[in-house]
Amino acid sequence: MMVTSSGSGADCMLWERILIREIRLYQLRHGHRLSIRATAKLLSSMLHPFKGTEMCVALTLCGWDNGPKLIYVCSDGARLQGDVFSVGSGSPYAYGVLDRELRWSLSKGEAISLAREAVFRATHRDAYSGNNVDLFHITAQGWSISFTSYFFVTNTPPQTQGALCDFVTMTE
Repeated sequence: MMVTSSGSGADCMLWERILIREIRLYQLRHGHRLSIRATAKLLSSMLHPFKGTEMCVALTLCGWDNGPKLIYVCSDGARLQGDVFSVGSGSPYAYGVLDRELRWSLSKGEAISLAREAVFRATHRDAYSGNNVDLFHITAQGWSISFTSYFFVTNTPPQTQGALCDFVTMTE
C-alpha cells in the first residue's frame, strides 16, 4: 500500500505513523493484511473526531485489492473512492494537465510522462507545492519505483519513460 499526503506536514506525518502502527498491529493480531478499503475506513473513523478542528490532513491510499484501489480520506473523516485524484494547493494545475491528456489506453511510458507533467505543472505554478517527488507503478504483483526527484528546478518538464502512478510516501 502507498499513501500520498497533503496538508500540514506535521499532521500528515503524525497520521501516517499512526496508520502504519495500526496496520501492523492488525496484521500481527489477525495474520493477514488489512485491505485498502478497510484501511481507509479505519483512518476515516480515527480522523472523524477531529472534524472542525485546525488539523489539516488529506491522505490518498493506493494499492491493489482484487483490482486497483485509490481512496481519498481527509481530516473530517470523509472517504472517496475514485480513479483519479489530485489533492493539495497545486491540484488545479495538475487536473488541468490530467483533464487534457488522460486516456485509459496510455502506454506505461506515456503514463509516466503524463504524471511527471502534471506534478511539474502543480509544483511550478503553485508556491506551496514542490520539492521531492516519487512516482510509483502499482500492480497486482506489488509496486516499483519509476522516478525520484528532489526538486523540479527548470522551466520545462523533465522527459522520461516509465509508469503512471502517484507521488507517494511508502507505508509498507
